Amino acid sequence: MIGFCYDCKICDGRACKNTIPGPGAKGIGEGAIDNYRAWKNIKINMDTIGEHFEPDTSFDFFGSRLKLPLIAAPVGAVKLHYGEKHTDESYNEILLSAAKKAGIIAFTGDGTDPHVIKGACEALKGMDGFGVPTIKPWDNATCMEKIDMALESGAKAIAMDVDAAGLPFLQGLTPPAGRKSVEELRKIVEHISSANSNIPFIVKGIMTPSGAIKAVKAGARAIVISNHGGRVLDQCPPTAHVLPAIVKAVRAYELDMWKSNMAEQRIPEANSSDEHARMGMDPTNIFKVNVPGEENGIFKVNVKRSGSIYTADASDKVKIFVDGGIRDGIDVFKALALGADGVLVARPFVNAVYNHGENGVLNLVDKFYRELKDTMLMCGAKDLKSIGMEQIFV
Repeated sequence: MIGFCYDCKICDGRACKNTIPGPGAKGIGEGAIDNYRAWKNIKINMDTIGEHFEPDTSFDFFGSRLKLPLIAAPVGAVKLHYGEKHTDESYNEILLSAAKKAGIIAFTGDGTDPHVIKGACEALKGMDGFGVPTIKPWDNATCMEKIDMALESGAKAIAMDVDAAGLPFLQGLTPPAGRKSVEELRKIVEHISSANSNIPFIVKGIMTPSGAIKAVKAGARAIVISNHGGRVLDQCPPTAHVLPAIVKAVRAYELDMWKSNMAEQRIPEANSSDEHARMGMDPTNIFKVNVPGEENGIFKVNVKRSGSIYTADASDKVKIFVDGGIRDGIDVFKALALGADGVLVARPFVNAVYNHGENGVLNLVDKFYRELKDTMLMCGAKDLKSIGMEQIFV
């Protein structure tokens, strides 16, 4: 065992169930179990007829090229939930360094002890900021103080797990943690921008289309669909079940915003290469969009003009990540097929660090990589953009 964790060969949430402190879920304790089962209930459509190729699993994380779309999720209070072997500081130091060495990036956790975020930010400074400090939804003053620490670390992005207000061990403590309004989140984004920083702000803990739209309106450049492993609210649906509707809502909202902006500029037409959108405008300002490699053709764009040629760059769309019960590279493939850009994984990385340190993290990432690559090859997906709904059986 690792503290309250049974260190199961299959980490499906059954053994720890509602063990808190520990890695279990809240209430009846089935949130983590449901997350795991939902991914396993999705099957893969195999298709091996076609030319041979070497799958490209690489992924762009706001300008940093990762080996695959896998991110180590934030975990805090590891000493409380997983045992005495590590503090948050020692856990983050091992995880951040090993994740970078493995070709991915890690989020770091937060806690009531101010030394947790301080330690994480200090570790990031020694790694050129290659990581994502994650801040709990504290009162505004505490949030801004921790945001400033994150900015000083040179972090690649800054996240907030807004659902952490539901963690039993955070309620009724000082500093207080609670819900955040769109305006409060927008002020955080503005605060980051005021520091002459282009660091993306990520909102974690989204479970509904309306919640996703509110995060985007606040200025988030990425969201994480997450029910916190079932630890913040009992009987939430699995993340795999809500992912498609949230993707559809966010992409539709982005398209509406693009149409509005384009109508104001009265741009008549655009020509494009394979990397750009082709677009046209009829007399009623209705746009037709077709994006090569994008199945739904809905995205956020930046319009640029060169002479009489207008191009729309689709690279600025909001990134959509998902976590909860993802345990192998096949699950990563399923998440991408449902519309996610990438995934976060938490509990397996804790076990990897506690049992084998850096080597544990390197081996875990390699396992995910090999499984994802094999699945892509067996389904005819040459790169991440080639993964779609037709390759899964729901």
